[in-house]
Amino acid sequence: MLSGQPIIILRENVERTQGFEAQRSNIMAAKAIAAAVRTTLGPRGMDKMLVSSTGDVVITNDGATILHEMSVQHPAAKLAVEVAETQDDEVGDGTTTATVLLGSLMEEAEDLLAQDVHPTTIAQGYRMGMEKALEIVDELAIPVGADDRENLLKLAGTAMTGKSVEGIKDKVSAIVVDAVRQVGIKTEDGTYVVDEDDIKIKKQVGDSMDDVSLIRGVVIDKKRVFEQMPEKVTNAKVALLAQPLEITKTQVKSKIKITSSDQMKAFSEQERESLRKLAEQIVAAGANVVLCQKGIADAVQYYLAKHGVYALEDVKEEDMKFAARALGGNIVNKPEELTEEALGHAEMAEEVPDADLTIISGCENPRAVTILLRGTSQLLLDELERGVYDGTRVIQDAIEDGKFVTGGGSVETELKLRIRDYAATIGGRVQLAIEAFANAFEVIPRTLAENSGFDTIDKVVAMRKAHAEGARHAGLDVYTGEVVDMLDAGVVEPLRVKAQAIKSATETAVLLIRVDDMMITRSEKPGEVGAE
Repeated sequence: MLSGQPIIILRENVERTQGFEAQRSNIMAAKAIAAAVRTTLGPRGMDKMLVSSTGDVVITNDGATILHEMSVQHPAAKLAVEVAETQDDEVGDGTTTATVLLGSLMEEAEDLLAQDVHPTTIAQGYRMGMEKALEIVDELAIPVGADDRENLLKLAGTAMTGKSVEGIKDKVSAIVVDAVRQVGIKTEDGTYVVDEDDIKIKKQVGDSMDDVSLIRGVVIDKKRVFEQMPEKVTNAKVALLAQPLEITKTQVKSKIKITSSDQMKAFSEQERESLRKLAEQIVAAGANVVLCQKGIADAVQYYLAKHGVYALEDVKEEDMKFAARALGGNIVNKPEELTEEALGHAEMAEEVPDADLTIISGCENPRAVTILLRGTSQLLLDELERGVYDGTRVIQDAIEDGKFVTGGGSVETELKLRIRDYAATIGGRVQLAIEAFANAFEVIPRTLAENSGFDTIDKVVAMRKAHAEGARHAGLDVYTGEVVDMLDAGVVEPLRVKAQAIKSATETAVLLIRVDDMMITRSEKPGEVGAE
């Protein structure tokens, strides 16, 4: 028989939390993360200023960016951050919605745990609620096609509302829609596939952000390699070369013995002739623009300039592959492999004055395009880029799925009412969990009203009333405070964004609710935390 002496099985630097305290700790962490981004939700949400240890400043209301820049230590908080990252990776938008919804689900779970509802029962109810929610959202969805430009513009506009790009929202929306439609590939079954890598966003400090433009081609961070080359070439025929335009060095060390000036002269002449031949092969193929992944010898630069050829050297491999897709050309190793079919084509190639940029534009039916952003500061450009990225991903989601839903809290209000009705058909304590799941959705319209300066109770009650009367698309106009039809107001978002937010938030909530024991290893070094 043991003498009652405690048996230590964990090291001294392991901190253990069990039972309700572990659950409460996780709930508090998830709620704290949600609170950090909650005030940014909606077109009238606020921005956050994030300052790194090196003094770098980021000002944004993008949920994914805010959470990515935050240094969180609590394991549950890290999982909450991963919700936003997953949402951003999968669909490109809705990160704040997913995070705020997670916080609300955890808050509802806290009340259920206080009523002695078992975590497994809560998890079961949440899963059943999620399945019902996805079913309802799909039923509420409205079809949209790649040719439905009007609704696609509304989708892009909604994604960029409330961001720094809002002042030029109409122009940027048109650019984003045109870009995604250009690179979308129609499959045999009539659906579309869009590769996000086929749309590149480039930034240039200077000018106004009104000067944003869609380049049907490629923008490369390089100037022409030799000043005597033309600054601008029309009817560009582009050679894409992977190997250097230089005299290749042998792998074996060797020496050449020169005993006279004539031999030296002949050797130099032979070298020049070899380089001249490289340039002549390029010109003979019909190219007047050269993109070389490696270096270009001075002599080759000179010969190319004499023939009016515009050339860039040391172009990144990524840019070379992108240029091949945009220009319709093929990357070859050596000039001797160049053919007319291997050349890319564009209306123009030109160097941007006072900037290390070359723009090759006017490609016919390109498989890749570039959105060129301009702005007065790098800080503004970074936030502008985030807004444009959200817009492109939203249009990609809508075109690929062919469905969208209304915004303004309309979907969440409808979900609350209908899932509560569904809960009434389920017996036992699971019903309580499903009702709690339904109640969690009301955090979205409530937060929209709060962030817009309106009375939350009045607006939420007005939305409930409208939905109870059958107005399934009724949502909050955050500018007037009226409850209006969001479809008529043009406040819409892709079905994929809404569905992914529900799935990400619910699955993470279920994961955290089922944890009743945490063992956290405290590192010997201050400020570091590990997990056993």
